[in-house]
Amino acid sequence: METTAHHEEMTGTKIVKKSLHRKRLRALRVLRAFVMSVCSIVFLGRAVVSAETIDRVLAVVGGQLITLSDVTAARDLGLQSADGTPDPIRAVLVKLIDRELILAEVDRYAPPEPSTDAVDREVQRVRERFPSQAALDAALARSGIDQRHLRETLRDDLRTRTYLDQRFATAADRREAVVEEWIAGLRRRGDVSDLYLSAR
Repeated sequence: METTAHHEEMTGTKIVKKSLHRKRLRALRVLRAFVMSVCSIVFLGRAVVSAETIDRVLAVVGGQLITLSDVTAARDLGLQSADGTPDPIRAVLVKLIDRELILAEVDRYAPPEPSTDAVDREVQRVRERFPSQAALDAALARSGIDQRHLRETLRDDLRTRTYLDQRFATAADRREAVVEEWIAGLRRRGDVSDLYLSAR
């Protein structure tokens, strides 16, 4: 009995630690985007013609920033697709907004953690999209993220799948429609600021 209680306490501690780690990563991303935005404003204010916009905040979801580099990373690494739309940034951004809304629900209900092997398999799937490790490293560098960040992203994707499988287990053949209806409800209730304006 004591062993079970100790195991449950240890499991709970691991979940709390991973949740805190995720919050720290998000805080670092917010800080990074803020600093980059301030730098961009300073450069523009000084009218530096050769200045290049490093990054751009495209949306804020529940206080979490989604930047242009996040969209680029999701596309370049094959984590999200643009589905052949004429505005690929908009298409991927919408998916990343939905992802943040869903992750907020996932964090509330804390589904079982994926195994290290499961995360390793997801990392390998991403690796196989590139001709070499050097090509993957270059894509990560362009996006300003590292292997650890990639693993954390893939871990969250696995947690999301587990959560959706549990929540909509009885939806059967209506699952896709039911999930879409649920996400639409999250969008209506969510604190979302969409700052992206597509080029016309």
